[in-house]
Order: sequence, then C-alpha cells, then structure tokens
Amino acid sequence: MRLHRPLVIATVKALQEIFFVKNPRQADKVIEQTLKSNKQWGSRDRAFIAETTYEIVRYWRLILFSNNLYEDKLKAPYFWQIVGSWLIIKKRLYPNADNIDLLPKWDEFSHIQAAKILDRFEEGMLIRKVRESVPDWLDQLCVAELGEEKWGEEIMAMNEQAPVVLRANTLKTNQDKLQDLLDAIEIETIVPEGLPDALVLKQRQSIFRTDYFRQGFFEVQDAGSQLIAPFLDVQPGMRVIDACAGAGGKSLHLAALMENKGKIVSMDIEEYKLVELMKRAKRNGVDNIEVKLIDPKVLKKYEASADRLLLDVPCSGLGVIRRNPDSKWKLTPEFIDNLKVTQWNILTEYSAMLKSGGKMVFATCSLLPSESENHIKRFMAEFGEQWEFLGERRTSTAKEGYDGFYMACLQKK
Repeated sequence: MRLHRPLVIATVKALQEIFFVKNPRQADKVIEQTLKSNKQWGSRDRAFIAETTYEIVRYWRLILFSNNLYEDKLKAPYFWQIVGSWLIIKKRLYPNADNIDLLPKWDEFSHIQAAKILDRFEEGMLIRKVRESVPDWLDQLCVAELGEEKWGEEIMAMNEQAPVVLRANTLKTNQDKLQDLLDAIEIETIVPEGLPDALVLKQRQSIFRTDYFRQGFFEVQDAGSQLIAPFLDVQPGMRVIDACAGAGGKSLHLAALMENKGKIVSMDIEEYKLVELMKRAKRNGVDNIEVKLIDPKVLKKYEASADRLLLDVPCSGLGVIRRNPDSKWKLTPEFIDNLKVTQWNILTEYSAMLKSGGKMVFATCSLLPSESENHIKRFMAEFGEQWEFLGERRTSTAKEGYDGFYMACLQKK
C-alpha cells in the first residue's frame, strides 16, 4: 500500500484537534468534519483517514510509550512521528492488514528509528495498561470493580473495531426483507442470534447514502442497545416515557415495538437532541412520539402517568469505548463520581413518573457496577417495599461481541 501525503496531513491535523489543541474535540466529530473537507477523496482515501485516526486514538498510550514520548511534553511536529510509528507498529499488531511496506523518505519521518520503536513496543506489550492503552487511574478503577481477569478480557475486546449493526424498522420492513433489499445493492449482512430485528454488516460500507436509509427502513443501533427496549415489555396503546432520550434511538425502537400506537414522551435536557429525534421519527414513519425538555415542572406534570418508564441514564460510556476510544483519555475520576450522583438522582426522582403496576428499566452503557448494579441494589434496599425486582441483564463485549450495557427491570407495586 502506498502512502499519500495529503491523507497523512489530514490524519495529523485530526489527531492534533483530538489531543493537542486547547479545547480538544470528540474524535467522531473531528473525523466527520475532516472527511467532509475534501469531496475529491475516494472511499479508500476516506477509509485510511478514519481508520488510521481511530486506531491511533485507540492505541494512544502504546504509541507514545513506543516513541518514548509523554503527553504533557507533546509538540505539534511529533504528530507526524506518531502517525509514522503507528504504521510501523501496526504491522506487528495486524500482520494481515493492508499495511505500508516502507515509510516514504519525507522530512517529517526522518527522525523515526523503526528498530528502537519496535523494541519499546515489545516492552509495552508486556504491560496491560500500556498494551491496551488506558490511563493508570482507569486501569486501577476497573480492576477494583471487575477483577483482573474480567477487566483484561473486556478492555482487550474494546480495542477491536466495533461492527456496524442495523435495526430493521418494523413499521416499514422486517429483518428478512431488509436483508434481501440490501443484498440486492451488494450490501451483505449477517443475522445475529437472538435479535429479531438486527443485521450485522459483513464489511464496513457507507449505508447512510442508500435510499433504504433515507426512507427509514433501518437505523444503526448496536446489538446490545437493541435489547433494552424489548426489556421494558411495552405493548401497543401504552403511555411510555423515555426520560433520557438523547437523539432517540431507543424511542424509535419503542415506537416500532408499540406498532406506532399509544404515546411515547421522549425527554432530554438538550433541545438539539430532541430536534434530531423528531427528524429521525419523521424518516421512520413514527408519529406517536412527543418531545419535552426536562425541568422540575415537567417531572411534576407527568407524575404517576406512565405505564412504562425508560431511564437510560448518562454514564461514563465505558461499555462503548470501542466506538468512542478517545473517551479513555477525556474521562476523569471526578467526572465519573459526579455521574454516579446524577444517576442516583435520576433513578430516585424520575421513577415518580411511573404508575402503580408499571414497569421501569434502568440502563447504562458502563462496565462499572458502581454505575449500574450498585444503584439498583441500593434502590431496592431503600425503596423495596414499593418495588419488585423483575430481573437484570449485562452484555459483554468479550463474550458476546455486543457493547457493554446493563439493564434492570423493576415493577412499581
């Protein structure tokens, strides 16, 4: 594979925006903007920029260690060295990939000494927190909560590229029909076991430009995430509140399960997310969703009004690191501690919107019991006389290949 200079320049600039600027940006936003900046790039060019940037973000600590670089002493020119050294290291990590045979003799690569980099790389591979590229504090926290073996398995799986999973919109099609439609336009998919609406792409492709996406035949939604809406046990005609709806992936799934009948009230504290939700609802042919910005008056208004309540609370996102690898470097212990307080407050305050006899699902995309199981144990210890615990499920990237979700279902007595 030949290395093209404009693509490396774009990758270097993207990495600087993610790690080096005063106000670093999220990797997915940076890559999205970068790919839009040059319409002449072909699919291979775009794939190189996106994949190389994400790979470097994913293995950031290992790459710095291999170069004997330190994050607090980085300078802008070092990002060329980081990209070049990754292309050397990648041949060891992924020998069967479409690798660069030799780095071009560019001035920016002139200080790279492959032998020294590979020696340090081999040292780093013996240290889990370096090999899997996580900060010391995060490694310690996850070992404390999950144990050495489980954390080791999960973080290794999290460093693999996530599959692209679709959810067939059953208001317009179904799993079998969607698979046939996509196959006809040369998009091959696999049917995962135990997920009646899901399809997994055999290879990454641009699916958002297809007519079937524009017509609302499917949404992109991880297999683990697709388990949450059915866990709520909704039925057509119910009144359902999705209290932390975000851009609405689970609200749309609930609408499909309810056959577009009844009412879904999708709430969030960010108005732009609700605007995006309604755009997606229109594309999906959903008209039983109503959106509400959350404030104390709204919570009071909807008290004891819902047959079903979904609390997919804000969390650290440690269960979806493979999709957002830069979160490893932007999370802090203090941020996670504050999230735990927010999660508990949402669980105890928002649960008042559920009717007696109604069911509630509390969900997170975190690996940590302190953000998930522990809240439910505490909730049942303090309020168990009012609630019945119906069950819980945790998905594992290492064992199932799904993102790491936790969900618990409770019924109000």
